[in-house]
Amino acid sequence: MPIAVETFFLSPDAPGTLQAQVQQMIAEGILSGRFHAGEKLPSSRRLAAHLGVSRITVTLAYTELVANDYLSARGRSGYYVSDTAPVPPVYSPQPRNADRVDWSHALVQRFTGGDTPVKPKDWRSFRYPFIYGQTDPTLFDHANWRQCAMRALGQKDFAALTDDYNDRDDPLLVEYIARHTLPRRGISARPEEILITLGAQNALWLTSRMLLNQRRQAVIEDPSYPAQRDLLTHSGCRLMPVRVDADGLPPEAIPEGTEVIFTTPSHQCPTTATMPLARRQALLARARTLDALVIEDDYEFEMAFLARPSPALKSLDEDGRVIYVGSFSKSLFPGLRLGYMVGSEPFIREARALRAAMLRHPPGHIQRTAAYFLSLGHYDSQIRRMSQALHDRRREMEQAISTQGLTIAGRGVYGGSSLWMQTPEGVDSGRLAARLLDESVYIEPGAPFFAGPERPRGYYRLGYSSIPTARISEGIARIAAAGRALL
Repeated sequence: MPIAVETFFLSPDAPGTLQAQVQQMIAEGILSGRFHAGEKLPSSRRLAAHLGVSRITVTLAYTELVANDYLSARGRSGYYVSDTAPVPPVYSPQPRNADRVDWSHALVQRFTGGDTPVKPKDWRSFRYPFIYGQTDPTLFDHANWRQCAMRALGQKDFAALTDDYNDRDDPLLVEYIARHTLPRRGISARPEEILITLGAQNALWLTSRMLLNQRRQAVIEDPSYPAQRDLLTHSGCRLMPVRVDADGLPPEAIPEGTEVIFTTPSHQCPTTATMPLARRQALLARARTLDALVIEDDYEFEMAFLARPSPALKSLDEDGRVIYVGSFSKSLFPGLRLGYMVGSEPFIREARALRAAMLRHPPGHIQRTAAYFLSLGHYDSQIRRMSQALHDRRREMEQAISTQGLTIAGRGVYGGSSLWMQTPEGVDSGRLAARLLDESVYIEPGAPFFAGPERPRGYYRLGYSSIPTARISEGIARIAAAGRALL
């Protein structure tokens, strides 16, 4: 099977000449086991065009790899991973001393064994990666991000790079969020009401630590993000899953005694349901009746390429009971781990103190780099580019799904980057996902998103942020064929 050209990309800050970088990239792919003996590499012309380098650069790298026995050249056929390519040595160090600690007794709490699915580290090697929440390197603005990072390293920003912020955040980043990001969601906030976090997950952790204990009751959507459910379970609160419908979380189903409500109204995770304005108002009224706080996770509002999104729940809040959580990790790249939350000043003051006790603050250089990327207009340009690509992929997805007779269980009203799917009657999505691995197709089974022992097993999620448009139709066809084979 030929190796997809999309699996190759050069790091913008990698050392050495372009030829050395291409050579190292391929050698590392072989040594890591991603590229197997006998697999065909892209032609030098195609790889050069994909990487944005000259063809001679790729040709020289291939020639050097042939000389070192990583690759073999087969006449007019092209270049292949050599059958005698070097392999990494097997290294299994033995412990010097026996571990005599009884960890079952020493650990007073455990955080492993939750529901959060483990995504494959080699997902880029899949030909049809319907994976959610990962970045397509062809859409990311490497050049301008690198320029912003270099600017943040300059003498002018020495304090932002080196100072201990402790009880504050980068003022440029906070100002951008207050003056540009939040107004787009109808939210007005002062700097004292904004806290920078290490992504949305960090914001949710801080919130749960401050608002929940064993005596309090919280509501979470069902299905929901597994890591969030694990996080709330660790808080020891009475956790009440409430099944969502086509419009998201139903306010009337929230039980008496609830003190904190976690919701994703703009883009429910994972069903993608969008909560209508009337239900948002009803949810706020229900929270007021219960005197409950509402945690609004607005994780993907930028991906509204079909229509203008509804105002955030926070923008409708007249009581100060909504705590708003946003993230740049979804719109820029997940490894950034940069988010923010907005709430009343007393809440943010305590959240800042708790954050300082755990990690002080997100790195100043990362904050300043993001501030430049946002304020110089690169972020908006990237969002427009991503939105167009996602719109094209969404159209291709829906057409292929219709052609193959598959069932969409949920689609975002305004866009997004995934579809919530339902299998044919009697087909377990876990078995379907396992069968598709042999077809180089990756999908996410839906069972882990549900709470309780009796979890529906007929749902799965298809992300389209990282799969090329040209491969969607064939990937959907393989999913349909595998589903029919399991009937």
